[in-house]
Amino acid sequence: MKVGIAYALLNRQAWYDVELPEGATVRDAIERSGVLKQFPEIDLATQKVGIFSKITPLDGAVSDGDRVEIYRPLTCDPAVVKAKAKASKKEA
Repeated sequence: MKVGIAYALLNRQAWYDVELPEGATVRDAIERSGVLKQFPEIDLATQKVGIFSKITPLDGAVSDGDRVEIYRPLTCDPAVVKAKAKASKKEA
């Protein structure tokens, strides 16, 4: 089966297509893609991964045509950003 792997930085995006046997996992797909060699900063022990925007465990099964995504760590708390935006609107 064919699975895509996506990883995006602020200024660079990477896409890998891999062929996997039935029963393969998210981890299998990521490791087979070579993305970990190209982006050594990826830490699967701490970074979340998903399939089509749904958080998925590394041992989750992949299906033909899936898009496995590796998510970057958050650089700020979304709740804090929202609160700051709301406060800015009140001041304006």
